[in-house]
Amino acid sequence: MMLTDSKLERLRNIIKSYQKVIIAFSGGVDSTFLLKICVDVLGEKNVIAVTAISDSYTKNELKYAKLVSNNLKVEHLLLTPNVMSDNNFISNTPDRCYHCKKHLFSELKNIAEVRNIEHVLDASNIDDEGDYRPGFRAAKEFFVKSPLIEAGMTKEDIRKYSKALRLDSWNKLANPCLASRIPYGNKITRGKLGMVERAERFFKNMGLKTIRVRHHGKIARIEVPEEDIQRLMEKDIRVKIIKYLKNLGFVWITVDLQGYRTGSLNEILAERNTNK
Repeated sequence: MMLTDSKLERLRNIIKSYQKVIIAFSGGVDSTFLLKICVDVLGEKNVIAVTAISDSYTKNELKYAKLVSNNLKVEHLLLTPNVMSDNNFISNTPDRCYHCKKHLFSELKNIAEVRNIEHVLDASNIDDEGDYRPGFRAAKEFFVKSPLIEAGMTKEDIRKYSKALRLDSWNKLANPCLASRIPYGNKITRGKLGMVERAERFFKNMGLKTIRVRHHGKIARIEVPEEDIQRLMEKDIRVKIIKYLKNLGFVWITVDLQGYRTGSLNEILAERNTNK
């Protein structure tokens, strides 16, 4: 626990050196924790939270981000970067996230210059470095600071401290942007993103907390934890799922027998590298 305590102290000292900050704030576990610590260390008047609204950002996430920023009494700006007009994004190559983050960080830097604020922060943590994250490249290009990484914070650290701080987000489930449900090479459209959002909301209303509906054209590939797969096979539930997803526009409804796993669409990248 002493190691974790030293991490928190390190984080506070890092943030204290910034004096005033702008935070890329999604309302997720990491950015909520970072926002809270920044407010505690710098005061709410020296912290600005900025949330990017797009078709790939769910309405529920936006609602939560507004609630958190209001409770912490920080200025909360909403941006609408037009990534859907960027062919580099909608063509959905493996560096899609880079182009999205480039739009975001460019706008945050512009706000920082106007407000005379030196530092823009994001909430990346140590565990993110072990995954395929092309957005890191955009962060480096725009000199965005990642204090959670600098302090050596893991996801587990962030959840533990969030719980100690009584943040409701401490056990919040990960909910990456909806574009991450569409396989690389398949064009991103508002229609596809809307189908995914409505489909996942349907499953959550059924009581399934962890759910991903991957959009493979006319095929819906459903990922749930292994312990929930059998539930989807119950006749009454199966009939409801088929009816709802077909009404959304899917033709074939499938369940991934491997179950839910983070970044499953990145598995194709590993396969390509293996076959080279």
